[in-house]
Amino acid sequence: MGSFRVSDDQVRSFAEDGYLMVPGMFDEVETRLLYGIGKSDTEKRDRVGVARDTEGRESKLWLSSDSRDDIYNAFVRSHRLAGTMEKLLGDEVYLYHYKMMVKEARVGGAWEWHQDYGYWYNNGCVYPDMGSVMIAVDGSKRANGCLEVLKGSHLCGRIEHGRSAEQIGADTARVDLIKEQCEHVYCEMEPGDALFFHANLLHSSQANDSDDPRWVLICCYNTRHNPCRDLPGHPSYTPLEQWGDERIREIGESRLAEMEAG
Repeated sequence: MGSFRVSDDQVRSFAEDGYLMVPGMFDEVETRLLYGIGKSDTEKRDRVGVARDTEGRESKLWLSSDSRDDIYNAFVRSHRLAGTMEKLLGDEVYLYHYKMMVKEARVGGAWEWHQDYGYWYNNGCVYPDMGSVMIAVDGSKRANGCLEVLKGSHLCGRIEHGRSAEQIGADTARVDLIKEQCEHVYCEMEPGDALFFHANLLHSSQANDSDDPRWVLICCYNTRHNPCRDLPGHPSYTPLEQWGDERIREIGESRLAEMEAG
């Protein structure tokens, strides 16, 4: 598919709403490659962690900031993602980390209302000038726990966060107050859709009560001017080499052929 170019209207929408949905950011072939490799990746499967919600239900994820010639870096480094994030945040970006988030059918747990900067603030990130993009690997619907956002809540500033079960969530009283002012949006997505969102945007997701799993790849970026501590999986500034969008198919098809060959 052709390389995506974010418009001035979309940049303004992101600034006002704190998020931007781009349907069909990745085509069927690219999404199929990510799906096939992601669900067969034994190396990443060995690194999976578990976070339980208040009811004890489990969401799974693996997180990495590795730089290598693989399908994940082909997405993270693509002009479509990194280039768009630079336009939305108005600065050079670098890779903070990427992660696969998994809600298995019938057992996948919820995520409390939170801001990503609510976590990253404690990593020494001075400014909230950071963002993430979620790519739907499966269909992401209300029934299987799609992302929910409070539209425009990134303009409320950083909210205090505390522990809730095995997760860190935003102060519930403050979230309830913000809910009175900000529209609650369910971000349903088809495979290949992308959702860009600001690090201060309040977001959550419900448990997966459906028969369909929900897999999403989330690519997180920091801005060059935003100093932070250099931590495993959450590094300080290193220039990000952006790759041509064609690398997704080139790397993905080669890797999938290797995996199928055993």
